[in-house]
Amino acid sequence: RMAMAMAAPQSSLGALAAYAESEGEEEPAKPPPPPLEARARMSVVHAAPDVDIAFEDEKRRVYPVLAPTETSVSYNPRYEDLYAPEQGPQNPSHMRRTGKGVGARNSHTANIEQTNVHQFAFDDQYHTFGKLGYAADPAAAGGGSSAFGDTAAFERAAGAGSVYGVKAPVEGGRVRDESAVQPRKRVREGDPFAPYDFALSRDDSEQMKLSAEEQVIVDARSKERAAAKARADGDESTPVEEKSIFHGESEKDYQGRTYMHPPASVKSAAGEHECFIPRQCVHTFSGHTKGVAAIRWLPKYGHLLLSAGMDAKVKLWDVANSRKCLRTFLGHNAAVRDISFNNDGSRFLTCSYDRYIKLWDTETGQCLGAYTTKKLPYCVKFHPDEDKQNVFIAGQADKQAVQWDITSGNPVQFYNQHLGAVNTITFCDNNRRFVTTADDKKMLVWEYGIPVPIKHISEPHMNSIPYVCMHPNEKWILGQSLDNQIVVYGVQQRFRQHQKKLFRGHSNAGYACQVDVTPDGQFVLSGDSDGRVFFWDWKSTKLFRKLKCHDGVCIGAAFHPVFPSTMATCGWDGTIKLWE
Repeated sequence: RMAMAMAAPQSSLGALAAYAESEGEEEPAKPPPPPLEARARMSVVHAAPDVDIAFEDEKRRVYPVLAPTETSVSYNPRYEDLYAPEQGPQNPSHMRRTGKGVGARNSHTANIEQTNVHQFAFDDQYHTFGKLGYAADPAAAGGGSSAFGDTAAFERAAGAGSVYGVKAPVEGGRVRDESAVQPRKRVREGDPFAPYDFALSRDDSEQMKLSAEEQVIVDARSKERAAAKARADGDESTPVEEKSIFHGESEKDYQGRTYMHPPASVKSAAGEHECFIPRQCVHTFSGHTKGVAAIRWLPKYGHLLLSAGMDAKVKLWDVANSRKCLRTFLGHNAAVRDISFNNDGSRFLTCSYDRYIKLWDTETGQCLGAYTTKKLPYCVKFHPDEDKQNVFIAGQADKQAVQWDITSGNPVQFYNQHLGAVNTITFCDNNRRFVTTADDKKMLVWEYGIPVPIKHISEPHMNSIPYVCMHPNEKWILGQSLDNQIVVYGVQQRFRQHQKKLFRGHSNAGYACQVDVTPDGQFVLSGDSDGRVFFWDWKSTKLFRKLKCHDGVCIGAAFHPVFPSTMATCGWDGTIKLWE
């Protein structure tokens, strides 16, 4: 056993020694490379294409320009050929696709490259070819008379038959007709945008003669343009004779009092009182032949009602007694748009589409003055102060409000910061300021007498406000917005919208429906385009009641200043209704 144990370590040591000797052995050597002569006899691969050197010069002569779209050539091009600038016309579609050029159409049918041919000469020959069948060659050398198309017709015309009566253009596009190269006169002297007056040939002038029917149409359109120009220039805004017609038996009663004297019942009802919503129509005033645009109660007492009609008439109605028309005021030759009383109701203003503003005496019916700036007035408003009853402001279609002095009869101030026709004028803040609204969807606040607005109110969500009224507490103004809602703005310290005061439910888009508030400030009322009158609660803004009043548009609704449940409405059906 001892001999066997000693033999086992010896065999292990031998195996380790053999492994160490195997690690020290070198790798077998690589075979030597072949000699240089054998390397020259190996096959060579050529990456360049075959070039026909024998016919290189001939092909270069046949193909002098290398197309930029080619991907391979069969000859050896020079450096100048590869990097030569592109020649020939440009492809418009390629220009539009790559953005290397505008590629816009610069002729009647397609894209053409600009040359030295004059534009008028090109148009002349283009239309000549389309009408007569031939066109002269502008590139004819030496002023030759070569032509394209029907050469026989060109020879018969002797080179002078073209649609514009100008001879064939030659020599770089210049016309040979001596009369055509003379300076051309414009149709209207001094107008740089007026067209040129081209002299036509005899044949063309005969072809351009109008028939009898066409001449009648042209004459009618000329008259329409002349009438439109006259209206724009203000030629039709000529004053008419002012007069008034009294419809009663006697202008004074047995005591010598006129209809301006209020009844005793109205006097006793004056003062603060609670208002109620009317329920039924008690009387209909009919006298206007067209629609009624506005109605106004006589201040303080309200026993008279003034109406402005689209038949150019203004009527005064008796509401307290006979309920008949007392007087008709005639002084406009177009529809009356707005009316306004002074503080005591002794005088009132009317503005009409004939561009005139007129001052009337309520009692006698006499016209006291006429004022115009040759522009269309949209609204008029007396100054509310007692010492400024000789001043009124008119909003006009020429984007400005004009302040007038009745004593001198001249405008004394212009407020022109709006970008559209001025629709409303509302005094606020103890009459030291006033607010204007216009078609530009803006509301501007002005200091009286200063033509610079102190505040702009213009928001993206705002719409045009064609009618504005003051709340009885004089802290808020209500505007008839054309997005079918009534908006409220505060007019005390900060002019801003009351976001929670929105009165909705009616349809007024496109119509300047009148907005009013009851004397106690409890209800808000407004007409709409369907002939209805809506009533809202002022505190909760909830719809309280609606009445069907007119067949067409109910443009006006005014609550009585004294009676607690009396309201007047007017519409485009030509009637005025009294509700109680």
